[in-house]
Amino acid sequence: MKEVKNIAAQGEMLIRRVLAFRHKAQEMKPEGNFYILAHSETGHHHVIDRQSVEVKEQTENVPEGMAILQMIVKEPSVVEHLRGHDTHEPLMLSEGNWEIRLQREYTPEGYRRVAD
Repeated sequence: MKEVKNIAAQGEMLIRRVLAFRHKAQEMKPEGNFYILAHSETGHHHVIDRQSVEVKEQTENVPEGMAILQMIVKEPSVVEHLRGHDTHEPLMLSEGNWEIRLQREYTPEGYRRVAD
């Protein structure tokens, strides 16, 4: 497990520590015991335990084809990739404010989220 100090990546997610959130956001709903931070087209999602975090999706100033999540970590928490093989290493996030950017890519049809 990798302990994240300030910035890390897992699949299509860029995770970085921020001092504060500057834009409006709306609360995300957890699914079961987790917040799904990034959906996988194969069902192997990137998740974090809902007990120790608050997660919101930014609703303003979001570039086309991208999603930005705002997450308050109340106690050290692990971001996991729910896949039994060929998985991304778990990431341990410490308490604080974290921004998660779901990366995008350009296609001839326009920008879209990167698929993992």
